Amino acid sequence: MHGMHARLPKNFVLEERLERYADVIELEPTRYAGRWAEACAPLAKERQPFGRVHVDLGCGKGAYVVEQASRNPNTLFVAIDGEPICIAYTAQHVMEAKLGNVVVVPALGSAMTSIFGPQEVTSITLNFPTPFPRKRDASKRLVILDRLLDYQQILASDGTVLLKTDSYPLWRFAQTQFALAGYQTLWLSEDARAERPDDVTTEYEQRLAAQGATVYAIEARPGGTPATFDQPISLSLVDYLPQDLESMDYVPHGMQGSVTNLRNRRIHEQKRRHRS
Repeated sequence: MHGMHARLPKNFVLEERLERYADVIELEPTRYAGRWAEACAPLAKERQPFGRVHVDLGCGKGAYVVEQASRNPNTLFVAIDGEPICIAYTAQHVMEAKLGNVVVVPALGSAMTSIFGPQEVTSITLNFPTPFPRKRDASKRLVILDRLLDYQQILASDGTVLLKTDSYPLWRFAQTQFALAGYQTLWLSEDARAERPDDVTTEYEQRLAAQGATVYAIEARPGGTPATFDQPISLSLVDYLPQDLESMDYVPHGMQGSVTNLRNRRIHEQKRRHRS
């Protein structure tokens, strides 16, 4: 679910990895809908349900969820990704860390309302989801109106959704979608790393930071009635680029071609105006 998809390294046998770490992978997650906190509680004399259920949607290779689960043993973390290689890596890291509060689920963002019951989830993180910049792929975005309305159904009354992204256009687009879905914005940041330096970071974020990326963030909770159930907003992320393209020192992954084309078009337009 990330902008740069994971690749199979040499001698990596996916099926073997998935089988080896199958103990922490749940292939039938819908059977736990409405009872994750109780069903996944640690085996003990006095079996107490987890106090919170956190969904890491688009978990990548699992570094984030492993660190968070280590810090928060009373929270159940459900790590979800649509890429099998990410499931294999996350499951491996969970088992190697000997964590009993993480379940790894192969699924897509569109399956959330079938995997979780109403108001069951305490929080959702969307760490650097694939932006899908083209209009025709907009329905795949994890922060599009339909998905945010789904999250409303499974979030507790004080539940939250946190998006972090290197994509300025996706961040701007997400703001329109949260507003349309009736969410209340709790935190809006143009430099999340500076404002929350102690936040757990993903491997992907660390790689982007080394390339000069700024991390944008928005955290929100379901608020009032959605403004609409239709989509009145432009769906192409090109429309959310800054006006001054030359000022962009870093171009988010997936938009390099679009930015290059727009820059070239503006150069040609300026040359044409000078000739006339």
